[in-house]
Amino acid sequence: MKVGSPADKPPVAPVATGRAGTGDASVKATPSGAAAEASAQVALSSTAASMLSGVGGANAEFDAEKVARISQAIADGSFKVNAEAIADKLIANAQELLKPGAR
Repeated sequence: MKVGSPADKPPVAPVATGRAGTGDASVKATPSGAAAEASAQVALSSTAASMLSGVGGANAEFDAEKVARISQAIADGSFKVNAEAIADKLIANAQELLKPGAR
């Protein structure tokens, strides 16, 4: 089923991101070119907040040797995926998200 080609779609104007050098973060461009006030409210989950505070987040140590070992194992085909560990982490993350007040 063909949905359409990129030529059939109208161009979309970029939206201001609020980052340094992009102008006023409270005003966003709309496809029509008009300005609109930003109205989005953002709340961080407890997991995201803990990552920002340095618990396993941006301040965590980076082990370049471990990354190199894993990259080499992937490249030579010897890397083994531990599906049970991945499933356990997915379940733990889902439980964290489903806790009352976690949002």
